Amino acid sequence: MEIKDTDIKYLRLLAKDFPTAKAAQAEIINLNSILNLPKGTEHFFSDIHGESEAFEHILRNASGTIKLRIDELFPELTAPERRSLATLVYYPEEKLEILKSKTEDLEGFYRSTLYKLLKLLERVSFKYSRSYVRKRFTKEYAYILDEFLYGAGDMALERADHKKHIIDAIIEVGAADQFITDMCHLISKLSVFKLHILGDIFDRGPGGDVCMDMLKDYGNVDIQWGNHDILWMGAAAGNLACIANVIRICTRYDNLHTLEVGYGISLRPLLTFAAKVYGSDPCMDFKANSSIADAMTETDLENLRRVGKAISVIQFKLEAQLVQAHPYYEMDDSTLIGNIDFNDWTVECYGKRYPLNNRFFPTVDPKNPFKLTKEESAVMKRLQQAFLESKPLQEDIRFLFDKGSLYKKVNGNLLYHGCIPLSEDGEFDLINTKDGPKKGKEWFDYVDALVRKGYFGDPDDPDKQRGIDICWYLWCGYKSPLFGKKKMTTFERLFIDDESTWVEDKNPYYKLMDDIKIIEKVLAEFGCNVEEGVIVNGHMPVKKGRNPMHAGGRAIVIDGGFAKAYQKTTGIAGYTLVQNSWGFVLTAHEPFESKEKAIAQELDIHSTQVAKEDIRKRILNKDTDDGQLLKDQIEGLKVLLEAYRRGIISETR
Repeated sequence: MEIKDTDIKYLRLLAKDFPTAKAAQAEIINLNSILNLPKGTEHFFSDIHGESEAFEHILRNASGTIKLRIDELFPELTAPERRSLATLVYYPEEKLEILKSKTEDLEGFYRSTLYKLLKLLERVSFKYSRSYVRKRFTKEYAYILDEFLYGAGDMALERADHKKHIIDAIIEVGAADQFITDMCHLISKLSVFKLHILGDIFDRGPGGDVCMDMLKDYGNVDIQWGNHDILWMGAAAGNLACIANVIRICTRYDNLHTLEVGYGISLRPLLTFAAKVYGSDPCMDFKANSSIADAMTETDLENLRRVGKAISVIQFKLEAQLVQAHPYYEMDDSTLIGNIDFNDWTVECYGKRYPLNNRFFPTVDPKNPFKLTKEESAVMKRLQQAFLESKPLQEDIRFLFDKGSLYKKVNGNLLYHGCIPLSEDGEFDLINTKDGPKKGKEWFDYVDALVRKGYFGDPDDPDKQRGIDICWYLWCGYKSPLFGKKKMTTFERLFIDDESTWVEDKNPYYKLMDDIKIIEKVLAEFGCNVEEGVIVNGHMPVKKGRNPMHAGGRAIVIDGGFAKAYQKTTGIAGYTLVQNSWGFVLTAHEPFESKEKAIAQELDIHSTQVAKEDIRKRILNKDTDDGQLLKDQIEGLKVLLEAYRRGIISETR
């Protein structure tokens, strides 16, 4: 084995972690054993849209797989008993107290529960190495867990007796509650090895910030940005049009809690401005998707309508300014506020004139319709500063950058949120940019890099502002891979009653994705497995009666309606996709009622497997991308081992 001089610096760094030949040998053996274990279960989510309770529940129940394991392992239990055990695993802190209050034999309850949880833990942990499992348990109890799972030799009776003594000790010292809770959390964590989020964490639902907290705590997660995520990223970078859109959506869905409580962004300047300028306008087409019974008083809802109109008018002005500044966006149809005829109260749209349903535009100057008034400018400056100075928001956005990207290649598969912009004939569509036309993977890589420059770039770099501006284009742009429609018809929906103007034509990708040749072409473009790779994306809710599987299962759309606003269209409450060592499983979920009912009444989300891929040869870690990284580590350790043997690197004893 040749050891080059250029390898020596790397080997010395590696030797700090493995200071002796024996340490290197042990790690090589350990990594080889991991390579030959079945691959871990991967969990795919899309379009969470702030529905934090439903998201948390499906995270905890691993898309129903924990309940399936309980049903397999404990056929002797009644259905209510298995359901109760499952609820305990999902919500141990809350459910444990309820179960304890219903039992007269507490010691017997502890003993029975610990045995069941241990059996379930053994089942979900068999894909992992001993050290991997131990590192994920509470530090104080890691050694006890190690003895539970692996101690006392191989003889069945000997091991059973060993477990009994450990359980006796746990109960005797009063550690049962904490041990049960920790085991339940570990079971949930080990049921899924890796989490893939295919975009749209924010908007509509009330807990986008809560979802972000869960993801930050989860660990092994990656994110493919959605257009709603990039909107918040642009807002956090100071893009005024993105800020206006974020506030409009939060107002529309009665979700100001996320802004004001989650991120500490005060809307008082906007509220004061809206009350002053639009106080005499009922703003009826700006009604929030809420109800007095479960949200706000009638006065509050009136104020929301005024805020909605105030920020919408500001938004349309700011968007028109961006279109003018960047003609290569090709979005002249997004400047309709400049097409208003204030004499006959019509607006030109798609070459025709339509009557406006609202004639109150006190801040729009017919001679300069895209210019903000002094008051509007002052309000937006205050709001921009609030977004830039919100530490919780900036922390979440940095996490999105750290864990996220526009697309990801995983084990030969391709993940992205929206679409690959295609022309009608199935060719990769050309997108004009300041740096020349882009298409396909090149377009994705280009805007990914530009967005990062916008957030992290040097203030003196001219690309920084372009990167900030492009966030708005990715939110709603004609050929944005995150939007996938001709245009966003927000102005038309608010000010034109003719619903023919509301139509948002989809990119040809969405009708061509049933063509296997198109799917293979896209996979090849991104360097994925053309023969067996799968494309997974979200963004477009799968309507009732439609199939989420395309091109014979080679493309899967997993947006099934997590957001309650979409559930009338989809008929369900979302799809999740799981890939285990035997292939893909697509699951459809019914609406989630509440965490309280899930705990007290043991109402789990009803989930149905709608598609399953069975493969003949089980996928092992060595067949995956992570496996290739482990192989690279092994090769490096082998070189280190040889360097020790030759005396090129000295052992530290």
